[in-house]
Amino acid sequence: MTAVTGTSPKAASASVVGPRRVYDEEHEQFREMVRDFVELHARPHADRWEQEGRVDRDLFVRAAEAGILGFGIPEEYGGGGSDDFRFNAVMGEELARHPVTSGMAGVALSNDIVIPYFTDLTNDEQKARWLPDIAAGRSIVAVAMTEPGTGSDLAGIRTSAVRDGDHYVVTGSKIFISNGQNADLIVTAVRTGPDPHRGMSLLVIPADSPGFSRGRRLEKIGLHAQDTSEIFFQDVRVPVANLLGEEGTGFFGLVRNLPQERFSIAAAAVASSEGVLERTLAYVKERHAFGRPIGSFQNTRFELADMVTAVRASRAYVDDCMVRLTEGTLSAEEAAGAKFLATEQYVNVVNRCLQLHGGYGYMREYRIAKDYEDARITTIYGGTTEIMKEIVGRGLGL
Repeated sequence: MTAVTGTSPKAASASVVGPRRVYDEEHEQFREMVRDFVELHARPHADRWEQEGRVDRDLFVRAAEAGILGFGIPEEYGGGGSDDFRFNAVMGEELARHPVTSGMAGVALSNDIVIPYFTDLTNDEQKARWLPDIAAGRSIVAVAMTEPGTGSDLAGIRTSAVRDGDHYVVTGSKIFISNGQNADLIVTAVRTGPDPHRGMSLLVIPADSPGFSRGRRLEKIGLHAQDTSEIFFQDVRVPVANLLGEEGTGFFGLVRNLPQERFSIAAAAVASSEGVLERTLAYVKERHAFGRPIGSFQNTRFELADMVTAVRASRAYVDDCMVRLTEGTLSAEEAAGAKFLATEQYVNVVNRCLQLHGGYGYMREYRIAKDYEDARITTIYGGTTEIMKEIVGRGLGL
């Protein structure tokens, strides 16, 4: 039995995605770069990465050489020098449609979520010290916020950093850390004072620091090639020179980047929904039952019509948010709304498309089964749907 993976994004886009007006020729050229890179450097290793639960470290070096890692880092430090988030969105869209999504997730995470801490919150000395290696893929980065007892409650962070001369002594643990097994530099939220918000700071902790250790690679339902880990700090001495911003400003540094983080998840979720619909459309045209393609049945047509129309509407909202983000006017409430709308829709689309596959949808050789595994986390990471709705609700004055 041969799995039906569907048509290419370019061939199917006219029937599912529809025309878009947010990109120009330079973005489309970058899209081709991402596709070529994935085919050459990720697809051949995808199965092994899934089994091992992590990607090879040289993936980051190759991504940097290809110009798809660190394009937001200033040119003087070896990056691409672009602050146009549409390049991030293009990369997220292509990875979302590709079978090796989870293998490339660490690179996208670095671009969208972690690198902005190193470009936006660092002083000149820190930039010169860290950015060249990050831009070259030699230093893999991660951000460590979540703790075993805190979940989405950033104010509840307990990992402590006690000042001792020119160092902080860090003790505590973090969980659900993406890139945790490979990371060399970890932006870590620590407690430097008792105030829930103003007592939080951000430290960049090198993974080779004495007292730092990596725990187990966590076994997840999906995204198997993206390593997610526990990390531990036992009296780790971190130079004060590794503090991002002023002491006590960590909470605001984290919150500052959350709208972009949440929007990037929303953009990827819409693209993922489109990819699922494209592959399902190809499947129902080829799969026969009762002597005819299952796509010819009214229920199939109605299901796909409903989903395609809803996803096109979400795409219009997300593209509008992307314009706002590029202009610097996207609000936390708009990003939160896009995040919960797109991710909840993604989970719904995958569930309904798997049903259209029938029994084959439950077979892992079909991409829809992997989609089913990977989709569920999107309504949780980056802030749960419930937290997103709370943000939107508060923005309404409620």
